[in-house]
Amino acid sequence: MLIIVLICVVVCVSGLVFGAALLLGGGGNTQVEDRLQALTKNRGRGGARDAEAPSLLNSALDEAPNMIEQFAAKLNLRNFLDQAGWEMSPTKFLAISLGSATALTLVYLYFSPLKLVAPMVFGFVAVLPFMYAMFMRGRRMKKFGSQLIDALDLISQALRAGQSLPAGIQLVAQQMDEPLGPEFKRAYEEQNLGVALEDSLTNMTDRVPNLDLRFFVTSVILQRQTGGDLAEILDKIGKLIRERYQIWGQIQALTGEGRLSGIVLLALPPALFLVMLRLNYDYVMMLFEDPLGQKMLVFGIVMQILGAAAIKKIITIKV
Repeated sequence: MLIIVLICVVVCVSGLVFGAALLLGGGGNTQVEDRLQALTKNRGRGGARDAEAPSLLNSALDEAPNMIEQFAAKLNLRNFLDQAGWEMSPTKFLAISLGSATALTLVYLYFSPLKLVAPMVFGFVAVLPFMYAMFMRGRRMKKFGSQLIDALDLISQALRAGQSLPAGIQLVAQQMDEPLGPEFKRAYEEQNLGVALEDSLTNMTDRVPNLDLRFFVTSVILQRQTGGDLAEILDKIGKLIRERYQIWGQIQALTGEGRLSGIVLLALPPALFLVMLRLNYDYVMMLFEDPLGQKMLVFGIVMQILGAAAIKKIITIKV
């Protein structure tokens, strides 16, 4: 009876998500058309910003937000997917996650005798797309940070050659690859269509959570308000970023042993559980059937989470 109820729940949830994705999904406009509509809507603002108004640069103007989109907006899922480099709506992403989790859970229930683990399988498979998106986002943001040093050098050289700052941003957009090049190109297009340069750069910092980029944008805004040699400022920022990367590399080398130890310690209990499940099924089932075994299982999972958080806290050193 429990298995039938679980199957009905996962099927209903998956059907609702897929139905919402099909009936309430976005329109047929392309991403370029959406961006042009958002940019032309900002023409004539004169550089004034409304801090309370939601930004239109990350979403289509003709896309009516549904319940899933509103929930995803609270989680900032759309921006998260953009940072991962995925041109996918939050509705489609959630539908894929829940749909794949439902399908694999049903397959697991059909072939596996261990039915009580089915909710754990559903949760694990549903979280896998988020974990992969987080991995892709981290790699993309890391590449953006490494490209920013060369971008600052290009802008500094362009300023010393007598070109303007927008021309330097355009040069970066033409010379740099993904992901930095398209972001600077978008900032250049925004100011070229009437958005103030300060606003376009600030919008880029909202899309890309990079501390060095915020240093660059802050220095540009202050220089345009107070004056000064922007090329020299950019050279100093570039030198600061290089020194930070050098210190970060040393920290990574010194904490490598701690990271490896954490991976081994966290992977050992699940691996041992699977091995014992294969060798002695009845012995492992005592953890699920006996009340004391259930308490021990919950205690072990909680300690695993606390251990992972402690190891993460030890090896994470901000530079």
